[in-house]
Amino acid sequence: MREEGALLLRCLPICLAAVLSATAAMAVEFETVRHTLRAATYNLVDRDGSVIVEIGGGPAYRVTLANGRLSFEPDIPDIRHTKSADALPDTEISRGSGSIRSAWLAVPTVRYGHGVLGDAIEAGAVVAQLADGSTARFDLGADAVFEDRKARIVDMDGDGADELLVVKSYLSAGAALTLLAEKDGELVIAAEAPAIGMAHRWLNPIGVADFDGDGRFEAAAVVTPHIGGTLKLYERRGGTLVDDHAQFGFSNHAMGSRVLALAAVSDVNGDQVPDIVVPDAGHRNLLAVTFAQGTYRELARWPIMGPLTTVVVAADLDGDGDEEIVYGDGDRRLNVIAFRP
Repeated sequence: MREEGALLLRCLPICLAAVLSATAAMAVEFETVRHTLRAATYNLVDRDGSVIVEIGGGPAYRVTLANGRLSFEPDIPDIRHTKSADALPDTEISRGSGSIRSAWLAVPTVRYGHGVLGDAIEAGAVVAQLADGSTARFDLGADAVFEDRKARIVDMDGDGADELLVVKSYLSAGAALTLLAEKDGELVIAAEAPAIGMAHRWLNPIGVADFDGDGRFEAAAVVTPHIGGTLKLYERRGGTLVDDHAQFGFSNHAMGSRVLALAAVSDVNGDQVPDIVVPDAGHRNLLAVTFAQGTYRELARWPIMGPLTTVVVAADLDGDGDEEIVYGDGDRRLNVIAFRP
């Protein structure tokens, strides 16, 4: 580790614990590595398949894993993308390399007043920078807001053209998972799930993948993560996102927090079907679950050991071709879960 990193980061004795569940339904072995940070505040960033630790808004470090130990190399901030002057103050810029190069939320508004993300300021528009350098946007009417911090760049139909997945909340009917696409230089609604049906009811997306292995992509989200959350998979059928699978008992957000991505997508058991790593409803454990072959199963679980304070990231830290799960907790520990398919 570089000397600069040593001033800010302190290794505790490495905890390596191979865990094999006693039940056949959870037979996934994994090891854990924990590392305590000296810095009082820090963030994790998922950047192009790498995990970046940002220390208190100052220096940043790229995390790697070798021989059971974490290393931290100074990282250069990514300043390739800028957002428009009307951007939401706390929006995250999504970055891509396809037909949509970046996207963000814009046009701050207080017309909803739910405050699930820490304040009553939501977005009235989504803006995207396209591959040709032009921008496209979608502006909502007065009956809804984008109750989100980012527009996620995805390809739900596998046609090679990017779409944007975002949470649209109706003032009278609550949240609806919404898919935007570029058409003739503008963003349009390509598909939308039915709204929850009650104002001030919200959902938090996880990601897009073929979670059941049927050859069609689904969007995963936790619906009402604060009051008994249901993990749902939505499949696109024409202009509608339709429930495909559902399982109760999850939460990927803490009320009032600006940290959204408390879940990750990764193939933890090596069956070539993406799995989901997500907290249980009480944020006591992280669970690795699968919907392979259309059947829900829990593959593994481990205690969080303190409140989740950062995003949950799936990344290959040691270059072996298998992703690790990385997250931070309230005791300033950086936690790495390495599965052994």
